[in-house]
Amino acid sequence: MACLGLYCGKTLLFKNGSTEIYGECGVCPRGQRTNAQKYCQPCTESPELYDWLYLGFMAMLPLVLHWFFIEWYSGKKSSSALFQHITALFECTMAAIITLLVSDPVGVLYIHSCRVLMLSDWYTMLYNPSPDYVTTVHCTHEAVYPLYTIVFIYYAFCLVLMMLLRPLLVKKIACGLGKSDRFKSIYAALYFFPILTVLQAVGGGLLYYAFPYIILVLSLVTLAVYMSASEIENCYDLLVRKKRLIVLFSHWLLHAYGIISISRVDKLEQDLPLLALVPTPALFYLFTAKFTEPSRILSEGANGH
Repeated sequence: MACLGLYCGKTLLFKNGSTEIYGECGVCPRGQRTNAQKYCQPCTESPELYDWLYLGFMAMLPLVLHWFFIEWYSGKKSSSALFQHITALFECTMAAIITLLVSDPVGVLYIHSCRVLMLSDWYTMLYNPSPDYVTTVHCTHEAVYPLYTIVFIYYAFCLVLMMLLRPLLVKKIACGLGKSDRFKSIYAALYFFPILTVLQAVGGGLLYYAFPYIILVLSLVTLAVYMSASEIENCYDLLVRKKRLIVLFSHWLLHAYGIISISRVDKLEQDLPLLALVPTPALFYLFTAKFTEPSRILSEGANGH
């Protein structure tokens, strides 16, 4: 009987030398996906560079949100922000390492995966066949193993480590904040982690293909907003505070990350020169900020120019 359905396959039950016995057509076990002949094959390949970049993007999301809310709630005079930033980085780094160690193969810092061939690989639950239009053959499995579930595991470890480490640190060093304010960055994480989980569950496949453009657009917008809110109009304004340089270099790293993700560095000699475009948005802003200053525009309008 033919194996119907895009993601249904036959699982290997017994192998003795050249003799192989396969079961009936159905769902493939975890860590396997169907091949062109409708047989379930183990995922033994290494992730491509683009797959690692996607996982890096999903790993950066909670870290960036941690840093944003820590900065938002710490206040300008609080000396605890730096320690909380370092703790958040430690939490996410340890969560990533532990996630890789518990993934297949266990105990090493790399993973086996299946190739992502098309968008539908992320949504196999939508492709369960009904041969007689009455009975549905359920073939839902992780065809992109482990790119889908490994993100949930990482978020779970991030949450556990945050709850173990951050409250003790904040209670000990956040003396400049009121009792109601010092834990607000932690409360914020309890909101954004469920949001990130739902985002991965529903839109993981869309994020996989769109994340390079999301990084570029958001990094450009946030850099422009930050420089405008900080009233940075020239290089001196940028160099007067170390924090502004840190923000600038962080955005440049995001620009480079987005460019590398889009190009995938397939042709190294052609793609690497694109990294020279990384400082362009900041330089363009600095060169044109004086022409868009509101006070200047209003004064020229009043003078009739």
